[in-house]
Amino acid sequence: MPYFEIGIYNPRNSENIGTLWRSAWQLGAAGIFTIGRPYKPQSSDTSAAHRLIPLRHYTTFEDFVQARPLGALLVGVEIGGQPLATFKHPEQAIYLLGSEDMGLPEKVLAQCNAVVGIESVNRASYNVAVSGSIILYHRLFLQSMPG
Repeated sequence: MPYFEIGIYNPRNSENIGTLWRSAWQLGAAGIFTIGRPYKPQSSDTSAAHRLIPLRHYTTFEDFVQARPLGALLVGVEIGGQPLATFKHPEQAIYLLGSEDMGLPEKVLAQCNAVVGIESVNRASYNVAVSGSIILYHRLFLQSMPG
């Protein structure tokens, strides 16, 4: 049975988490999480997703690794990764985004089962909530399209 969730490593601001939470709920994620910095509730979560899917917080990456569901592959989202257009999403996946200012550290990337990047026309970097939303939309709709 498909399972996926998404999280942010050392999120820079809480507004992005609220926005990602809403997108994650709309696109069928089982939950969201933060690693490093905890979340403070924000008005950007206008759908009350906090009542619909869980948000977990892990103090360190090591804590996250210990709690990671068995069988779920860790997919890092980072500039320079495999182009999203050619990426085949695993049935069970945990997507991990880096903060907008620092990305994912090498020690985290080394533990990912795959690293995917999002193509762009101009700048390679997206807002973290937008990146997460694009990844989940691609998983749900674009990957399953014939062609």
